[in-house]
Amino acid sequence: MRIVSAHEGTIPISSSMSNAFIDFSQMDCSVLALVSDVVVDGKPLVGYGFNSNGRYSAGEILRRRILPRLMAAPADDLLDEAGGLSPSAAWDVMMRNEKPGGHGERSVAVGVVDMALHDLAAKVAGVPLHRWIAEHYGDGTSDESVFVYAAGGYYAPGKTHADLQAEMRGFLDAGYEVVKMKIGNDLVDDLRRIEAVLEVLGGDGSRLAVDVNGRFDLDAALLYAREIEQYGLFWYEEVGDPLDFHLNATLAEHYRGPIATGENLFSLQDARNLVRYAGLRPDRDWIQVDPALGYGLVEYRRIQDMLAQHGWSSRRCIPHGGHQFSLHIAAALKLGGNESYPGEFQPTGGFADDAVVEGGRVRLDDRPGIGFEGKAAFIEVLRALHA
Repeated sequence: MRIVSAHEGTIPISSSMSNAFIDFSQMDCSVLALVSDVVVDGKPLVGYGFNSNGRYSAGEILRRRILPRLMAAPADDLLDEAGGLSPSAAWDVMMRNEKPGGHGERSVAVGVVDMALHDLAAKVAGVPLHRWIAEHYGDGTSDESVFVYAAGGYYAPGKTHADLQAEMRGFLDAGYEVVKMKIGNDLVDDLRRIEAVLEVLGGDGSRLAVDVNGRFDLDAALLYAREIEQYGLFWYEEVGDPLDFHLNATLAEHYRGPIATGENLFSLQDARNLVRYAGLRPDRDWIQVDPALGYGLVEYRRIQDMLAQHGWSSRRCIPHGGHQFSLHIAAALKLGGNESYPGEFQPTGGFADDAVVEGGRVRLDDRPGIGFEGKAAFIEVLRALHA
């Protein structure tokens, strides 16, 4: 098989909401369609990809470097020994003539293509992506369902504590058992907001995660830690700058509860430094690397191998992003779960329209590939790329 054409675009996923560091008023996203020469039911199979929320579109890198290399490569350079599409071989092609380091927006661009390649490879095989991953990269089996938590609790103009409580009740009514909210703007108000959410959760702090989005310096990190430790929270997330490993290590010495971080680390090397120097504790802390932002599943598998070598279980990994790609990865590689954004970052965010959350878990469907075809609003956008 070969890839006949690539179609890249940018769509808005903007919102008036904000976290402690940024607002989402200008947020956009790269989308991609890779059209193959494999025809099923009279139509060519197409692989689709996009980048997770929190990073802007990477169209310039895609157009100038990544996609031209992919499309110029001989067809055999993208195939495995059996003649099937190999995302790993394609990854090597895309990264030709790229210097080490300089992760970030480049990793986002490669991650978009990696997602589309895996979607296409599974579609060619006629199986859902989690099954393809399990057979090619895992032990041949997938988890039947995946733990998911509902991420929300953003700051928004005019949003009251009652509004925050109503939002969280909506998550519980939808089948989620663990919820997440933003903190970091004001200690006094944040403590009131936390206690308002705990009222909805019946006082059970183990069902509430809080997320600082990297805003704090060490003093603020420790101040908040002292105040929130009483609640026994699910986790205290991304407290300082993602590369400030000293801050995280110091926090881990003083805060007994679980810490979560890693969503803004986009390479094997950065993830390795995280577990080497950030003081994370494999018995309670969580690693949130997002495969879609970090060079794709090819690199994420390397990260998983590294974590295992350092004594980490895959069950301590819950990817950032709240999308279908990571949901398949979580099931196939037996991760600890997956983030979920009910209603946010549309049309890219969330799972299939018919996905049901029960007891805080969601089952995957049998649609071939990632299953974007099960998201009516999003698949319309994706198909328009190559119409």
